[in-house]
Amino acid sequence: MLFAEPFWGPTPSIDDLRREARRLHKSYEAGERGARERLRALPPRNDGRVLKRADFLQVVARERGFESWPKLKLAAETQGLDRAARIQRLKIALFHGQMPVVQALLAETPDLAEGHFGLQCALADLPGVRRALAQMPRLATERFGPRSPILHLAFSRWHQVHPELRPATREIAALLVAQGADVNDAQEGAGGEKLSALYGALCVARNLDLARWLLEQGASPDDGESLYHSVEMGAPDGLKLLLDHGARPRGTNALLRALDFNDHGAVELLLAHGARLDEDTQTIPALHQAARRGCDRRMVDLLLEAGADPAREWRWVSPYAYAKVMGCRPLVEALEARGLAAALSREEALLAEAAEGRITTGTYIDPEALPPAYDGLLRGLAGRPDRLAQITALVALGLPYDAADAGDGVTPVQAAAWEGYPEVMAYFLDLRPDLSHVNAHGGTLLGTLLHGAENAPKTAERDHLACLKLLLEHGVALPRKAMAMVGRPDLAGFLGDWAKAHPGQLV
Repeated sequence: MLFAEPFWGPTPSIDDLRREARRLHKSYEAGERGARERLRALPPRNDGRVLKRADFLQVVARERGFESWPKLKLAAETQGLDRAARIQRLKIALFHGQMPVVQALLAETPDLAEGHFGLQCALADLPGVRRALAQMPRLATERFGPRSPILHLAFSRWHQVHPELRPATREIAALLVAQGADVNDAQEGAGGEKLSALYGALCVARNLDLARWLLEQGASPDDGESLYHSVEMGAPDGLKLLLDHGARPRGTNALLRALDFNDHGAVELLLAHGARLDEDTQTIPALHQAARRGCDRRMVDLLLEAGADPAREWRWVSPYAYAKVMGCRPLVEALEARGLAAALSREEALLAEAAEGRITTGTYIDPEALPPAYDGLLRGLAGRPDRLAQITALVALGLPYDAADAGDGVTPVQAAAWEGYPEVMAYFLDLRPDLSHVNAHGGTLLGTLLHGAENAPKTAERDHLACLKLLLEHGVALPRKAMAMVGRPDLAGFLGDWAKAHPGQLV
């Protein structure tokens, strides 16, 4: 078994859980730290009224993956609590793409998805889907949780573990559509955006065969998300597929996203298919974005030759000044070669020195005096370990090392944790940031790290395990809920060992 006790633990009874809720209630009223942490992680939906026993029952239920106490109780009565808990964990694992967890659960209980149509679709169980639709065709258009069956199918990464099932995913999609499923069906994302079946198949599950089938059946390539995220795949196949089916780059910011990865091929493809540079005056211009992401000279020349305006300011800052402050030598040199060097303000000159790793002793910057283009400067650099000397110099100049980004409330140490860069994270931890800060996504530092370990690009090149060790060595509390939801075997094993060695950190 890949995952040991942290995922489900010894099976409690309903009475055990009621007693746990009573203990949590008493501990919370006594002001105990562990109880407060549990309610902060999963606040009860009480609309501001005084908390009652039912609220603590709800917290206990949600910690085990159930939406509410009545749903947990019903599942326990109809399925048995142990099986019900495993089914809930399977749903969560499939939803979040935690394939090692899915493998572990199915290895122990192979028939766990039986009778659960959404799960059968996600697992590409073609015989099971056929039988269910033959008995009840309306299942094809019902919703199971936030997803319809075609969305469960499209977003599932199970085919990555079992590539032999990819033909089955297309057959299941055809069966669902024959019974009324919509190839343009979508679920609502965390920010209210619509995430289509095409986006799920192409950008989440990376199932190009299914994505191609959906497009051939009339799925819109202009769904507002797919083109933008297709450049994150690390290969041009998905981007080409969308462009070949008529996707329009204008207004998608896909080109700016391609700059995040210094992807010359993607930028050339997008420009060839009508992408326009700097079309939105509210969005960061391409040259500024190239400077922010440290793009190379080839990319800089490509943008300039395509018509990027070397004189256009963004938030009161020229491309030249921004490149100097970000330490982007390729853009600085390209602009200087064109005679486009610009004067820097006192603050920008100091920031440019910091970009070269030089600390000006006894000199400080008033952060309030900086143009808004430099808002969140440290938070952005936290994802670039090659700029650690610059980060150190900026902190020496007085830039706030623990300031949250205005957009998503992520602090520099949280950004470094999500990205999986232990050297950068260790630097910020030594500055004693607020380890209890919760960002706009509801993520604590630990939660942000664990999310990044499963969702950051190119995680194989990062070291989230070293970051996790650093964080726990700094004494951050370890919620049992966080342990239960980890999807990576190496992190789950490490947390299990740490919990046994440091029981006082468990909350």
